[in-house]
Amino acid sequence: MKKQKINWGIVGLGKIAHHFVKDLLLVDDAHLTAVASRNKEKAIEFANQYHHPTAYGSYQDLFDDPDVDIVYIATPHDSHTHWAIEAMKKGKPVLCEKPMAVNRKDVEKMVAVAKQQQVFLMEAFWSRFNPTIQKVLSLVKNGAIGQVNEVQSNFSFYRAVDPTSRLFSMDLAGGSLLDVGVYPIFLAYSVFGMPDKIQATAIKADTGTDVQLAIHFTYKTGLAQLSCGFHTHSDMSSTIYGTDGRLVLHPRWHEATSYSLIKGGHPPLSENKVNIPKLGKGYVHEILECHKCIQNEQIESIHWTHQNSLDILQITDAIRSIIDLKYPFER
Repeated sequence: MKKQKINWGIVGLGKIAHHFVKDLLLVDDAHLTAVASRNKEKAIEFANQYHHPTAYGSYQDLFDDPDVDIVYIATPHDSHTHWAIEAMKKGKPVLCEKPMAVNRKDVEKMVAVAKQQQVFLMEAFWSRFNPTIQKVLSLVKNGAIGQVNEVQSNFSFYRAVDPTSRLFSMDLAGGSLLDVGVYPIFLAYSVFGMPDKIQATAIKADTGTDVQLAIHFTYKTGLAQLSCGFHTHSDMSSTIYGTDGRLVLHPRWHEATSYSLIKGGHPPLSENKVNIPKLGKGYVHEILECHKCIQNEQIESIHWTHQNSLDILQITDAIRSIIDLKYPFER
């Protein structure tokens, strides 16, 4: 029997949790039931902003709440695996913020528990469910620009190095690769699949985290040139090039509301800009996917599978090996 409302619990109440909850409240069949922080006062303050859900000072207490139907994990990267597994052991479906984990080995552990417990688990790769990106990937698949031979994608913004920030903390798996680099990697992966060869160079902060990264993927049929970082403000656009033209995802491309289909070369034969609205900031679309999967008793989405998450972390593992980036808690 399908539930009229899906009750959500939120673990980790930072900036991204605020964005997520604002979109959650736009979904008719979603209900914010509980929030948790290791600081009870912070949980109460957060709850008071959003319809007064139950506020917990313990993540485990939220996992034990029988009214919670699904848990959104929004803690720092280093603890995704632990808390997702703890939630799933309590029988709770999980939407885990990207990256799913710090490395592929930890994703394997999470997927194993999801299968053992027969509970839903999905990485919160909201860009995969963005209507504009979905349309562009469909156009690529259907040959709108001929054979695709190159992807260029960037995701950079400037942040002064702050050793107290999670972005620059080795203990919290900081750095640009796992925080924002996964977006360009996702796009190249969605177009080409797994790369045959990976090259990368990085600039690191004094803390040891990567602050600027250039990545080059080689495939049998093409190339991907990707960049990410905290050293510059990039134009936040992405272009997919083919033999018959190109597709441009306009800034900020990972949450795009428009794209251009440009046929021919220079000057182009035609150029058509298309606007596609999104719901809320964009998290609504992944929330709706979670609801569909839970109602259908699926343990994974067919649109962003466990294998997809494993593949992305396999790629980031390879990049980290190349740039010699290993976090102190990894063995």
